[in-house]
Amino acid sequence: MNLDKFAKEIRIALLEELMASKGGHIGGSLSIVAVLAVLYGKQCKHNPIDPNWKDRDYVILSKGHAGPALYATLACRGYFDSHQLMTLNQGGTLLPSHPDRLKIKGVDMTTGSLGQGSSVAAGLAFDIHQVESHQYVYTILGDGELNEGQNWEAFSFIAHHNLHQCILFVDNNKKQLDGYTTEINCLQSLTDKFRSFGFNCIEVDGSSCHAIDCAIELAKSKKDKPTCILLDTIKGSGIEYFENLYANHSVKFQDKENAIIRNEIVRLKEEVAGEVNV
Repeated sequence: MNLDKFAKEIRIALLEELMASKGGHIGGSLSIVAVLAVLYGKQCKHNPIDPNWKDRDYVILSKGHAGPALYATLACRGYFDSHQLMTLNQGGTLLPSHPDRLKIKGVDMTTGSLGQGSSVAAGLAFDIHQVESHQYVYTILGDGELNEGQNWEAFSFIAHHNLHQCILFVDNNKKQLDGYTTEINCLQSLTDKFRSFGFNCIEVDGSSCHAIDCAIELAKSKKDKPTCILLDTIKGSGIEYFENLYANHSVKFQDKENAIIRNEIVRLKEEVAGEVNV
């Protein structure tokens, strides 16, 4: 699969989904598109026909407010009809603002209460380790989410038991709901922190499918420690207006935002039409 093309298809579906909802969590959704494209386009073992396939890998979107990006990815991979994306967060929808594993095919954990995904990932990975399975647990966390102390308890457990089949991704987009992470609760060097907890830590361009893919391959080759892949991203990634918008965590779309997004969708569709799937 052409991962760059797939990432563009996810972005198109995501933007159309948010337009239909008249806004939503655009900033942190855009910043994880590339990692979702790599996971669901290549690295993650999954089966849209059998979402509960017992030998599948697990993907936990701990930063649950980025659910629209996960929904767009699952729709693009055929877990459900893409028309359902147009019902995001509406009454009676199967696609609430944050993922619900009881409503959505392909969702492995109900998330939204930040800090809990890493603990569930630790439990899943421990079970996989005990039965000597070849499965992986991929967990996507936000940098602001790491203010939750529960994460660090889970990281300590993961490292202590060398749960190397648990691969963490931190969406280091430098912002959280109400400002910059360095201003709200500076975590200093995340690389140093994860290494001190007993992790391999790989820093990559979080907008590059190729870089993320290579980082996952490297993580899988290391059996001595679990790995955290630190994604250097921008909140609102790829759309200059949203990148520069200070309050870009969740945005209510007005005429200006809709026009910008329509233009972006047209541009992306033209690029996708011109690419060859390999």
